[in-house]
Amino acid sequence: MFFILKKIAYQLIILFGVVSIVFVLFNALSSDPSKLLVGQRTNAASLEQAKKALHLDEPVWKRYGLYLNNLSPIALISSSDVKSGNYEYYPLYKGENTVWVLKFPYLGRSYITKKKVSDMLLSALPGTLVLAFAALLFACFTGIALGVWAALRVQTWVDKSIVMFTVFGISMPSFFVALLIAYLFGYVWHALTGLEMMGSLLIYDPITGLPHVQLKNLILPAMALGIRPLAVITQLTRNAMLEVMSQDYIRTAYAKGLSTYKVVIRHALRNALNPVLTAVSGWLAELLAGSFFIEYIFAWKGIGKITVDALNNFDFPVVMGAVLLTAFIFIVISMLTELLYAQLDPRIKHS
Repeated sequence: MFFILKKIAYQLIILFGVVSIVFVLFNALSSDPSKLLVGQRTNAASLEQAKKALHLDEPVWKRYGLYLNNLSPIALISSSDVKSGNYEYYPLYKGENTVWVLKFPYLGRSYITKKKVSDMLLSALPGTLVLAFAALLFACFTGIALGVWAALRVQTWVDKSIVMFTVFGISMPSFFVALLIAYLFGYVWHALTGLEMMGSLLIYDPITGLPHVQLKNLILPAMALGIRPLAVITQLTRNAMLEVMSQDYIRTAYAKGLSTYKVVIRHALRNALNPVLTAVSGWLAELLAGSFFIEYIFAWKGIGKITVDALNNFDFPVVMGAVLLTAFIFIVISMLTELLYAQLDPRIKHS
């Protein structure tokens, strides 16, 4: 129990640090966002009202406190905040002019669409999760298969070709791989593949306006996002298989007359997957964070695309919310991974 509490406290400190850095970068060091809210051509009264709405007339330390209060699940809000409709809350204690509430974190509103940032991010989150899981599945199954094949054909042209492919997969930037895959499979070989260069999971019918799932649009972005983990998993599987295949019990299995298929699948691969599973558990958070440019290139509706669009439009609340949400997901997955390791290996609890 103490181990779990210590890990939670450590991750909360990291999250607090991320929140502070995001505030400094997008508030204290950025230009006046009130002009973005009301537009460049406006009168002084509208500009002053926008500054008051964004609390730009307050000192930085007070704006930082208000920012933390907005993000905190337990917060103190005023009567005017209650009437604003920005908060979905459960009242805990009501004072004369203020209320202690249990609420969903408030990330502000978009300068462009005026929608709540939390609503925009939550609507885009499923697309990013689907893309990340699809990329991880593609990387796992293909990487393990290639790693086993390379280990069984060690020092042959098959092994050397696969190793060369993994080197390119690890070294090439993700955005370059995405552009290459989109151009080749979505344009040059479009007649053969039937795949589009751009598209999202949900396509809306222009006549009825009803959405329908277009799974083929998932193939190319999942391939582009999964190339790097695929290369790592292939190398890990190959090295682990070579080490396991040299063990005495593998030679004993062959001596008993077992087929290569049974030896590889039932004995060697099962023991070789331990380092692979360790690597895979940490890749999901990496894929969620690394999908930003992939989503933008393939026009995939997810957190990455709306974040890049927000950067182009200087829509700072959306960018800040996306960074915080990605950091929160990364921290949660990291903590769950550490807790899982502790259950599998009790020695970790005492390290």
